[in-house]
Amino acid sequence: MKRIGRTTLLAASVLALALASAAQAQTVMRNSISVAQNSHQGVGVDVLAAEVEKRTNGRIIIKNFYSGSLGGERESIESVQLGTQELAGTSTGPIPNFVPAVRILDIPFLFRDKAHARAVLDGPIGDALLKEFDSKGFKALAWSENGVRHMTNSKRPVNAPDDLKGLKMRTMENPVHVAAYKGFGIITTPMAFPEVFTALQQGVVDGQENPLSVIMAAKFEQVQKYMTLTGHVYSPAIYLMNKATFDKLSAADKQAFLDAAKIASAAQRARVDQDDAQGVAYLRSKGMTVNENVDKQAFVAKLAPVFAQFEKDFGKDKIDAIRNYK
Repeated sequence: MKRIGRTTLLAASVLALALASAAQAQTVMRNSISVAQNSHQGVGVDVLAAEVEKRTNGRIIIKNFYSGSLGGERESIESVQLGTQELAGTSTGPIPNFVPAVRILDIPFLFRDKAHARAVLDGPIGDALLKEFDSKGFKALAWSENGVRHMTNSKRPVNAPDDLKGLKMRTMENPVHVAAYKGFGIITTPMAFPEVFTALQQGVVDGQENPLSVIMAAKFEQVQKYMTLTGHVYSPAIYLMNKATFDKLSAADKQAFLDAAKIASAAQRARVDQDDAQGVAYLRSKGMTVNENVDKQAFVAKLAPVFAQFEKDFGKDKIDAIRNYK
């Protein structure tokens, strides 16, 4: 009996050591988005987490936080840069404050459509921009997608550019967006995303602009009456990782993150396509008045002075390289 007891004790000790070793070997990382889990961005980060766990055999676990529970996009980006948070899924809205080269992507009416934007981001131009993050404390894993942005407000229908004049609109904390919207005569109010619903509800701002995916996920139809499908900006998204954290990974684990991010991006883009196909009907069913017949050339013409300034700021050749990319 004593021998059996010693054998049992030894086996229990070995098992305990094995479990302790496994627990020690498992790394938990945090990722965050500013919108709800049931959204395009939620789909993206959930797929990213699942793929990383699978590709590292459970050694790396990503815990996702949704709806701005770790802060707005700018705060999350700062946390990733500082290393107090390992990952963030974010639109490019606040990115120019950290990586100025990315500002060019926020020029209104830069892309013909989503297919054109995706081709640019997945090609040499997008690859070059991803490398710009390396010197700023980030590893940019992959471009993803936020969607094509449209305008909503609680005051009046917007059928022409002049209808925007005097509207108080929440904008992202992005200098290119602010400059463009001022060109429409909008009273711009830069604001972190988690504050937007309450600001609209309380009348601090009259309106906002976002892709259909975000408008639905945030339930803005509860506080906005009118939507105009201006399609004025294609909004990329991106999966960011703290550079030092990435650099410490083995070559195999680095590749696991890069491959997982590409799969996550495809899933996120697919959800954007689904939301774009269903969004107008859904928002109308919730009581929103939607203007689909937009004279986009009128909106483009209104921004002519702003475009001239953008050509000086960014270089006409760089803008044309994106506009003409095939």
